[in-house]
Amino acid sequence: MKTENTVWHAQHIDKAQRAQLKQQQPCLLWYTGLSGSGKSTVANAVDALLFERGCHSYLLDGDNVRHGLNGDLAFSDEDRVENIRRISEVSKLFVDAGLIVSTAFISPFAADRAMAKEMLAEGEFIEVFIDTPIDVCEQRDPKGLYKKARAGEIKDFTGIDSSYDIPESPTIHVKTAEQTVAQCAEQVVQFLVKHQYIK
Repeated sequence: MKTENTVWHAQHIDKAQRAQLKQQQPCLLWYTGLSGSGKSTVANAVDALLFERGCHSYLLDGDNVRHGLNGDLAFSDEDRVENIRRISEVSKLFVDAGLIVSTAFISPFAADRAMAKEMLAEGEFIEVFIDTPIDVCEQRDPKGLYKKARAGEIKDFTGIDSSYDIPESPTIHVKTAEQTVAQCAEQVVQFLVKHQYIK
């Protein structure tokens, strides 16, 4: 539902000017994968490497955002869609500010990830598939969620009783079961260097 009686207010400084000031190409690194796959871990490691390089970046983590902005949402399919819609809008604002933005969300539905991509300009959306087998995720189970889901204590848990749409052609394909966190993070940073998002 669209808000009525509002008009878009033009700003004097645009995205290109902000990007030029920061000497980088703003973009959205959209990390997707199962719970326990390593999304937040890899995204944090990438953010640290970008900081070391003097880049202007920010990480929006799924759990952290649910403590505030999305604290009113549960985990039904409808709430998951709204969760991703809100974070997509916030990410768009951060990209407009000239930042390299990272989002670490399961974001299980391909349609929602496509929606996030459509909000941005060509080349600004970078889908990072943290591809970790569910048995490995379940062995890690850092939050004890798989155990609770298997016991029926959690409903609508991705990979158990809620579906996950595997990315068909992710921009960056990261396999955390085969590489160290440092190697995974370097893979993402080198993509940004190769494609001239950063120097």
